[in-house]
Amino acid sequence: MSDCILPHLTPQQVVEDKSLLPKDWALQFKDSSLAGFHLAVLELIRRTSSRLPQDVIDALVRGRDAETHNSRAFNTLNDMVKNILLADGHVTPLCQDTGTIIFYVKHPTGLSQITMKKHIRQAVVEGTERVWLRPNCVESLSGKNTGNNLDPFADGHPVIHFEEWDRPEIEVGLMLKGGGCENVGAQYRLPDVHLGAGRDISGVRKCIIDAVMKAQGQGCSPGILGVAIGGDRITGYEHSKAILMRTLGTPHHNSELAQIETNLTHDLNTLGIGPMGYGGKTTVLGLFIDELYRHPASFFVSISYMCWSSRRRIMTLDAMGHPHFN
Repeated sequence: MSDCILPHLTPQQVVEDKSLLPKDWALQFKDSSLAGFHLAVLELIRRTSSRLPQDVIDALVRGRDAETHNSRAFNTLNDMVKNILLADGHVTPLCQDTGTIIFYVKHPTGLSQITMKKHIRQAVVEGTERVWLRPNCVESLSGKNTGNNLDPFADGHPVIHFEEWDRPEIEVGLMLKGGGCENVGAQYRLPDVHLGAGRDISGVRKCIIDAVMKAQGQGCSPGILGVAIGGDRITGYEHSKAILMRTLGTPHHNSELAQIETNLTHDLNTLGIGPMGYGGKTTVLGLFIDELYRHPASFFVSISYMCWSSRRRIMTLDAMGHPHFN
């Protein structure tokens, strides 16, 4: 029989004591070289790779406890909780596939994106050397691995999205998105005669259910879905991935979309796919939907699937340069 593992993470003080950043460290915004920024990003990588967000852990535990004790679904989710605790305690990656490395950087006016990009790429190289990241950047045709997670030709990896804003702090979000869950993402063009899906919320619902049915357990379920309604083929996919940075349990600001999220999460969990496709009541941990404006001739539904090991974290460097990790 399996013991029901309680998710007691390493105390926050222990995490802080292991930080790569010196005590009272702060980034000097007036220094054009942004000296030390790479070290802050490296600390973000360390925490993101090894420590799962609490909202994801809570959702996994709720899913496990809803399954029949000692069933395959229960034991699978219980093993996921064990894995979470081991990774956290040993500061090792939660999964051997540390995924595509995606940064979302928001910064005040006057800071050089070129300089920040250099620091981020340096941090990625060091994170790979320390084995918090697996070398996941390969040439498409030859399969040759660069060994350091950098795309040497087009700066395509790591992926870095920059946004200038009118606030004094820097916010760096990091998502590590595994290849298995990336493979089961989908994009639909409505109307879709095969699904009987029109250009309405009913059609969107059919697309989402179809994507989850096709994924089965191959996206390392229970998954978290990001769904963008509208946009074009690029902006839809980009946005569906970006909203995976949301916190589970946080309702959408639009009450109608919030209700759709709740209803669809419930409905998807009646499909019986379960964790890793072994069957059960827990097929998804949550679902995020957003609506984008679109061209009148086009109607896309873009779906990004995140695995149960939803590794995401945000670091904020406040106006004084002091780091804060969510």
